[in-house]
Amino acid sequence: MTFSDLPLDLSEQIQFSLRRLYDSHGYRRYRMNKFEEYDLYARNKDFLISDHVLTFTDSDGKLMALKPDVTLSIVKNSPDAPGVRKLYYNENVYRVTKDASGFREILQLGLECLGQVDECCVCEVVYLAAKSLDAIAPDWILDLSHVGLIRELAQGLGFPKEKEDALFALISARNRHELLALCREAGLSDASAFLLTDTALTRGEPARVIEKLEKTLGAMDALTELKELTQALDAWGVGENLRIDFSVAEDIHYYNGLVFKGFVRDLPKPVLTGGQYDKLMKKMNRASRAIGFAVYTDQLERLEQALPEFDVDTVLVYDPSTPLAQLRAAADSIGGAVLLQPSVPQGIRCRRILKLRSGEVSDL
Repeated sequence: MTFSDLPLDLSEQIQFSLRRLYDSHGYRRYRMNKFEEYDLYARNKDFLISDHVLTFTDSDGKLMALKPDVTLSIVKNSPDAPGVRKLYYNENVYRVTKDASGFREILQLGLECLGQVDECCVCEVVYLAAKSLDAIAPDWILDLSHVGLIRELAQGLGFPKEKEDALFALISARNRHELLALCREAGLSDASAFLLTDTALTRGEPARVIEKLEKTLGAMDALTELKELTQALDAWGVGENLRIDFSVAEDIHYYNGLVFKGFVRDLPKPVLTGGQYDKLMKKMNRASRAIGFAVYTDQLERLEQALPEFDVDTVLVYDPSTPLAQLRAAADSIGGAVLLQPSVPQGIRCRRILKLRSGEVSDL
């Protein structure tokens, strides 16, 4: 029996497929309580999507919070020990929606790799992000960026560190006009402003982008990391759907190196986001490194709405001279969703096409 044989909706089938994928690569399910002490989130607001947190007072007087984030709990409760911990989770979080319409309970599915994270760990996590997208939909793109590359270039050109938030916000918005204006306002020459802007807004096929940047930027550690990673991912069989896009640049307080976002056709928002978050580990007094990603299951629900398997169950093709009463009776006898058409339609996904001939329904 496969997942498709079970009475599960598309979102549930995908979640089971992803859990099986992570299990097969040695990642182990991590389970946690629904709440943590509020102080954990108060001290780490920079690493939260929203600073709105649902709180309550426990029976012992402690201020507690329903989890707005899973990664913080994992880091807090994981030992800072030698080796690598490979975990995945399937947990509910409670946070305000981006349109500020109120709190929602969101099922979050994600994967974390913590500890002595090396190049193989990074490659494997990005590979599993790509395979996750492939399990979600056949038509997908994984955008890769590197916060360190833009930050190193900006500092090398003399861009002031205190304006970095504004810089990355404009890069994320792909606002070329305002980005150039900010660079000039920060005291950069026209040549430096154009170099930083052109680099930050570069996107495309990895080999082509990296070759171009090697010519304009020369040797940079972050660029070398991207080159080696994309070459490895290509060898691992997922290179065709990769794209470099430095506008994947928000959450710079959370991520410090490689960042990525995954998209599937028919959904306007990313269905997966992730990256390296060594800054969070350091903030929580960990010597370890970390990388991970989360799949937005609420987007999976939208995918199911956007991509039904069939538009209708049956297309019934009829002759225009067919009596209307006979036509209605034939459609009712078939049952399910029936589309009446005088000829075979184009682009309709259906389980079957039937024809009404002389009052008899038969295969076309």
